[in-house]
Amino acid sequence: MFAHLLVPTDGSKLSDKALAHAVVLAKATKAKITLFHASPATPVPVYTDGMAYSLPAPREYAKQAKEDAAKLLERAAAVAKKSGVPCGAISVQAELPWEAILAAAKKAKADTIVMASHGRRGLASLLLGSETTKVLTHSKIPVVVVR
Repeated sequence: MFAHLLVPTDGSKLSDKALAHAVVLAKATKAKITLFHASPATPVPVYTDGMAYSLPAPREYAKQAKEDAAKLLERAAAVAKKSGVPCGAISVQAELPWEAILAAAKKAKADTIVMASHGRRGLASLLLGSETTKVLTHSKIPVVVVR
C-alpha cells in the first residue's frame, strides 16, 4: 500500500490541496504518483443572458481539451517534481469521470487513489451526485479523500 498513488485533478483549489497531501504521502512512503485528468467527452453547452453559444466542432473540441489537460497536468507535475516525487500523467475524455478514474487506477496499477471531495451537502449532493462518492463506492483499492 502507498507505493503508487493515482491523483485525479481538475485544477481546482481543492484538487490542488489533494495533490499537496498526495505529495507528502508519496514522499513519506517513497511512492510514485500518476496524475489524472478527465475532460468531458463532449463540449458542455454555454448559456448566458438567455443565449446559447455555439459549440466547437468535435475535432476542435478534442484538440483543445487535450491541450488544456496537458497544461493542467504539467502544472500539477511540477508540484510533485519539486518535492522529488516521481510522477507520470494520464488524460482522457470521458462521459463519466468516476469510471475513468477507476479505469486509470487499474491501467496505472495504482494501489491507492488520493482525491478531493468537493463537499456538496444536502440537496445539491443528491441532485448533482459526487464523483468522489462514486469512486469510493466502486473502488477495489483504498481511496484517501481530502477535504
